[in-house]
Formats: sequence, C-alpha cells, structure tokens
Amino acid sequence: MDNRRRHTRHPLEVDVKITHPDIGEKIVKTKNISDSGLFLIVEPTEMPAIGDVVQGQIQGMLDDAPVVKMKIVRVEEEGLGLQFIDI
Repeated sequence: MDNRRRHTRHPLEVDVKITHPDIGEKIVKTKNISDSGLFLIVEPTEMPAIGDVVQGQIQGMLDDAPVVKMKIVRVEEEGLGLQFIDI
C-alpha cells in the first residue's frame, strides 16, 4: 500500500465512545492517532460504512473530552480509519 500520509501516526491506545444513529454508542479502542485522524480497533461489520460521519469522544479523562466529528475513510480487517472533520 502506498503511504501518502501528511501526518505522522502515533501509537496510542485509548477508549473512544463512538456515536452514530445506526449503531447507537460503542466504546472502542484506538490503535493510533495523527493530526488528521485515528484508527479504531473494531469489527468493521459492526460499524457504519465508508463515508459516514460519526461522533467520537475520548473516555477516561477527568473532565469531559470534546465530542468531535469524524468521517470513516478506510476499512481494514482489524478496524477503521477515520478522518477528523469540521461540519
């Protein structure tokens, strides 16, 4: 696979609450994160499709973390790649 990434991936495992009308709320783990998005370790068939927008919030912080919108841009066997978006 050609790696045309503009931002470096940083290995990071944290819990993220993902929200979407088709799945409700799910708590999943990240594999890595960059300035432009993150990769979730999840069964892809249990998540929305490429192009769908989900909301995500990091869990386990002392204060409530912000809720961010992300678009599903890549599906792999072990999970999903999401891109941070501004809507």
